[in-house]
Amino acid sequence: MDGQTISNFGSGITGIALPLTAVLILSASPAQMGILGALDGLAVVMFGLLAGVWVDRVRRRPMLIAADLGRALLLGSIPLAALLGVLGMTQLYGVAALVGILTVFFNVADESYLPSLIPQEQLVEANSKLGMSDSLAEMSGPALAGPLVQLLSAPLAIAFDALSFLVSALGVGLIRTPEPQLKLPAQQQSTWRESIAGLRALWQDSRLRALAISGGLFNFFGNFIGTLYILYIVRELHMSALVVGFLVAAGGLSALVGTFIAGRVIRRIGVGIAIGGMLAFYGLTGSLIVLARGPLWLAATFLFAAQLIGDASISIYFIAEVSLRQAIIPRDLLGRVNASMQLVTRGAMPVAAILAGILGGIIGLRLTIAIGVVGVIAAGLWLLASPVRTANV
Repeated sequence: MDGQTISNFGSGITGIALPLTAVLILSASPAQMGILGALDGLAVVMFGLLAGVWVDRVRRRPMLIAADLGRALLLGSIPLAALLGVLGMTQLYGVAALVGILTVFFNVADESYLPSLIPQEQLVEANSKLGMSDSLAEMSGPALAGPLVQLLSAPLAIAFDALSFLVSALGVGLIRTPEPQLKLPAQQQSTWRESIAGLRALWQDSRLRALAISGGLFNFFGNFIGTLYILYIVRELHMSALVVGFLVAAGGLSALVGTFIAGRVIRRIGVGIAIGGMLAFYGLTGSLIVLARGPLWLAATFLFAAQLIGDASISIYFIAEVSLRQAIIPRDLLGRVNASMQLVTRGAMPVAAILAGILGGIIGLRLTIAIGVVGVIAAGLWLLASPVRTANV
């Protein structure tokens, strides 16, 4: 867990420093920010199903370690290029694309690794603890990112993330719990056939299908917000990198609170209502981002309120959603179904990011973000009207 926490801490820095590198150092346009945001989702489309097949065929721990080491090497190239004076948008695009591919493999392996180590009845508790780790990292990483960007520049701040992935690889390598032997079929099918098996299992279960559709809506419209959020804060609301870091850190504090109360909330209202209700409520809090205007202190108040109120709810949503998936997916299909879920829920993100960049340049950043907020609310309401509403772990 410690290695994963440090890795998430570093990623929190890069989550701020990478787009700030594009905006402040390379003067990126809304369209370029859209392309940068699209590359992560493009990796899911191109490699998501393949990752699922590999995760179900090989040991998951070595895959986690390899992904961490690869991401460390790639991110380390950004501060090096900045020091040499050769950093450009092309390199940012390349690093974002390759890190995105490795992250796809890491995420599928990570979600499939946990259920093989603990009993099903402990999934909510375990995912809450992982969420706590993520929240601590989200709270501290971005808070440090602002000062680091101010003191060292955005590209050099990314060096801390590269180092964090090395520590994460070491932490995963030190896990002593033996990974169960994978049960491979006597006659292995082609990669394509095995990939389709994951998609088929996903679509045949009404609960998984509803989660996939809602997740697709959430990520598509949520990407309208995520792609333009920093650009909106820096250029339209005229806030500094320091404020951006503290805003995201405030969200981490809220998410941390969410992880503490997630178990109680899920037990009280049920996992299904927790998933749909918390997602819809998170969308509603996004309206505060759109309403942010006026003097700097007033606009910042709205933004901080959105982070402090909304991130607790989305934290509960993620814990409930992944726990339900891990509970109902057959163990021998975990990798492929989780990969299929990534493909369906995140596959349209490149289109969303590029569309957000285009719309941001045509109708403005505020109105584009407002469209994203409405879409996220709709994703939560969809779940409340689906079979997920009555599901439980």
